[in-house]
Amino acid sequence: MDQVYQNILVPMDGSKNAKLALEKAVAVAKRNHAHIDLLNVLDTRSVTYNYAGMSDGSITYQLVGEAKDYLGSLVDHLRTTDSFTDVDIHIRLGNPKTVISYDFPQDHQVDLIMMGASGLSTVQRALMGSVTSFVNRNAAADVLVVRTPMDTEE
Repeated sequence: MDQVYQNILVPMDGSKNAKLALEKAVAVAKRNHAHIDLLNVLDTRSVTYNYAGMSDGSITYQLVGEAKDYLGSLVDHLRTTDSFTDVDIHIRLGNPKTVISYDFPQDHQVDLIMMGASGLSTVQRALMGSVTSFVNRNAAADVLVVRTPMDTEE
């Protein structure tokens, strides 16, 4: 019996690997008549560190606006290029590891998380740890880690 997925979470961080994951998620969603949630998590640890002393909220507001524009452009692309419309965007503040592994899936009944192999540089992974590795080990939902582009030959 084939596994059928209804709610697919695709964390988006602007990386090439995240875009590969989105491409594959659309294919899986079309086959399963599933819904996709695009999620951008603004890491409060890096916001605090990179913008120390600017606590008036304007930096967070600006980052949320940029994330909304980024995710909106992805949705527009999906609608025009892939004719895929069953997608919502979400922006959360917090630790990406816990938001992607626990918080968001619980709130949205996610049954599949599709994410890129890594969105961080080697140095960032060494300092913060791989979000993908953490999610893969801890999420209750199935996790598919995408490393390769779509096969364009049918």
